[in-house]
Amino acid sequence: MKKVYILAIMMLISSTLLNAQNQKNKATAGIKGGYNLSSVLIDGASQTTKLHGFHIGVYGESYIGKYFSIQPEILYSQQGYKVTDEDGIFTQKIDYLNIPLMFKFYPVKSFFLEAGPQVGFSISHKETYDSGRLFGDTSKELEPSSFDWGANVGAGFKSDAGLTIGARYHLGQKDIYDDNKPKNEVWQLYVGFEL
Repeated sequence: MKKVYILAIMMLISSTLLNAQNQKNKATAGIKGGYNLSSVLIDGASQTTKLHGFHIGVYGESYIGKYFSIQPEILYSQQGYKVTDEDGIFTQKIDYLNIPLMFKFYPVKSFFLEAGPQVGFSISHKETYDSGRLFGDTSKELEPSSFDWGANVGAGFKSDAGLTIGARYHLGQKDIYDDNKPKNEVWQLYVGFEL
């Protein structure tokens, strides 16, 4: 009887180790994209009007054991803000190439929490000023910093078929300009597909 118990325990341990090893070796890649709602925090207190945009890119996910994975991404992201005063509306659109590195935790099979750092590179920008007058509109250059970095947190669901639906919040830590310490703030909703 003891031999049967020992054999059953050894089989259980062997099966657990094999499953853990298979999970550790599992890596996937995919594409993702979604909606951005971006703004800028000024001096850590006031906030600009939000701007709508989108993001799209690729990712790879490598599993470390049963509950954890690491997910690097490369994303094109439309960001920016609006400032409205009595004279009109100033809008700045900034396109970034963002590189997040997300650490994901799966407390249950299909649900995950994620957090991680992100670096970004400004690849283009456009400014418009709408005065509300027929001949008062203009465009002017306002050069943002070419480099941005910050932190992301989020959560989502991933199906067995590899479909991911999630939400993420990004808070920049690098000033966009030299004055007033403006920092990027972006809310994202996204869908991802494993290839």
